[in-house]
Amino acid sequence: MSWGIESATVRYGSQVALDGLTLQPERGSVTVVIGGDGAGKSTCLKALVGLVPLNEGTASRPSKKEIGYVPATGGIYPDLTVYENLAFFGRSYGIKGSAFEKRRANVLELVGLRDVRERLAGQLSGGMQRKLAVGLALLHQPLLLVLDEPTTGLDPLSRAEIWRVISHTAAQGAAVVLSTTYVNEAQRASLVILLSKGRSIAAGSPSQIIAGVPGKVGRVKSERQPPGLAWRRGGMWHTWDLSKGTPDEADRIEPDFSDAVIIAELSHEIGITR
Repeated sequence: MSWGIESATVRYGSQVALDGLTLQPERGSVTVVIGGDGAGKSTCLKALVGLVPLNEGTASRPSKKEIGYVPATGGIYPDLTVYENLAFFGRSYGIKGSAFEKRRANVLELVGLRDVRERLAGQLSGGMQRKLAVGLALLHQPLLLVLDEPTTGLDPLSRAEIWRVISHTAAQGAAVVLSTTYVNEAQRASLVILLSKGRSIAAGSPSQIIAGVPGKVGRVKSERQPPGLAWRRGGMWHTWDLSKGTPDEADRIEPDFSDAVIIAELSHEIGITR
């Protein structure tokens, strides 16, 4: 069965938060929605799980009991222990007795919080709090798991641990959708949707998005920004030209995913339809 939103538009008064967006995640895979602040990522995920109504378009999703959702902030009760958080959510999902005990043990092992199960959630590190929030959303084994910027602000180790949980969940057959501002994280997805002002400006697998880059990309070492469209990559400048070719001083290169994301944003800004 296909879930998702199709040609979805969401307005907050006169502001268009989503503009004709289509997102159809598949079970057993990870979909990443990427974009800067104000791009519409949170609205997209809320529309997907039914927390905001669509002004236009259609939506289909599993039942509420089959959805796990973690907002960008919150998702845990800081005055309860890790165990108590799990018990509260277990009751909310109707999981009881030995079935709950088994699920609680599995979740604690999966998110790596077994040794801090008696600690107040509010006393956990930021990374542990996010892992607990994801664990709570997984307690009832949802078919659709939706995570709003689950790794933002975390250290690299905590980000890697949360991605381990995400990959495991998808491998178990769930459809996982998450938002992020980190380009390197988006490369792990089966499907990437790049948002700008509520619109999809690039969509597909990372390799498809790279293959769709128009024009030519070059690389030049220079203290000053080269003429035309260029951006810093480490100690080098990368250049992009749609028709004239790379600057004389630049070496022609094949774009990587980071280049492709930047070029998609530049294309959108100058009105090029990809």
